[in-house]
Amino acid sequence: MKIVVFEDEGYKNLHPLTLFRPAFELRCGFTTLLEKIARKFPEYPFLLFTRDYLIPTLKKRWAYSINKLEELKEDDILFLNGRVLVDKNFSLEPEGEEISGRKGNQVVYLRAKKETTRKIQYSSLAELIEKLSSLLPSREVEDTLINYPWDLINLNGEAIEDDFQHVGGKILGSLSSQASIIGDKGKVFIGKGAIVHPFVALDVREGPIIIDEEVEIYPGSHIQGPTAIGKKSHIVGAKVREGCSFGPVSMIGGEVEESIFQGYANKFHEGFLGHAYIGEWVNLGALCTNSDLKNTYGPVKVYINGEMMNSGELKVGSFVGDHAKLGIGTLLNTGTVIGAGSNVFGGEMPPKFVPSFSWGSGKEFVEFRLEKALATARVVMSRRDVVMSEEDAELIKKVFELTQAEREKFGVRR
Repeated sequence: MKIVVFEDEGYKNLHPLTLFRPAFELRCGFTTLLEKIARKFPEYPFLLFTRDYLIPTLKKRWAYSINKLEELKEDDILFLNGRVLVDKNFSLEPEGEEISGRKGNQVVYLRAKKETTRKIQYSSLAELIEKLSSLLPSREVEDTLINYPWDLINLNGEAIEDDFQHVGGKILGSLSSQASIIGDKGKVFIGKGAIVHPFVALDVREGPIIIDEEVEIYPGSHIQGPTAIGKKSHIVGAKVREGCSFGPVSMIGGEVEESIFQGYANKFHEGFLGHAYIGEWVNLGALCTNSDLKNTYGPVKVYINGEMMNSGELKVGSFVGDHAKLGIGTLLNTGTVIGAGSNVFGGEMPPKFVPSFSWGSGKEFVEFRLEKALATARVVMSRRDVVMSEEDAELIKKVFELTQAEREKFGVRR
């Protein structure tokens, strides 16, 4: 038996967060969607399928085979949609009868014998899945699929609770005697090499707190659970409210509520961020603030895949793509989407959708030249002791190329 984690067309509704990574590498809770799948099925070999341009950088993070069609006929296979959230309610067994598990018109999983797969003619994974889905017995399932960016935010607190069950309550790092745990000490995990300084409050009355290895929590920080803080991150006197996840090497200050940082991002200064998802290598300048609730208390509209749609949600903040930079005092409306590689600054509130690799203030934007974007990214990565590889540079170039049409559609001048 082999586990195949695949990316379907649903990744488009998760832009700009999926421009630089497969949908299954998005974070929800302490871990990414793929890490949860791997944890669920540790004894099985994995095969990943994603967009071809993501393969070079994905290979640096995972030892699994990627996009190898020829391997699909070697074993019985459990095909898993990479947007599935493996939580406490996910009870699928990898082996068993052939079945197509669907949620509406979306394939959640397929379980197929090698004899069945070998009989089908196909030239792509999408074609194989379509044919298997129509051939195998079908059933409606209740498993959770991530369809839109706000799904990650809304499910984040519960995902942290689930992840905590796997790490448990233990203190392996340094917890100052002058720091306070409000609630059950058994709901705190502090990893090796982590430091929690004096005058830090860890409030676990509403959920656990996970502090990974080599994290440093500075004096004056107040953290409410459920919250997860990734390896080597720094919390600098911040007010971290419930439902937050910070990936590795994040710098967090000010006030943050129900938000996710993919990792390697910087919000050192004051300013409020709520119900937001921040990609990697993003910098939020001092006093950057987003709204996550309309004055009318009505549902928030968001640009999804280039079109405005009603989220149906009362609270939606902002979604910021990788390598974006927001200057000091930037104010973001509810449901604002900032594209990857963009540079937004000035006192005027930007529109609710800023195309990737745009440069400007307010409503006037020009294209952020590729050579400048690469130079900036190289400097930013070096500040976190990461050397931009050839694969990284090619990925930035490819995303720049892929987003040219959206810049043209929204009138970004070249």
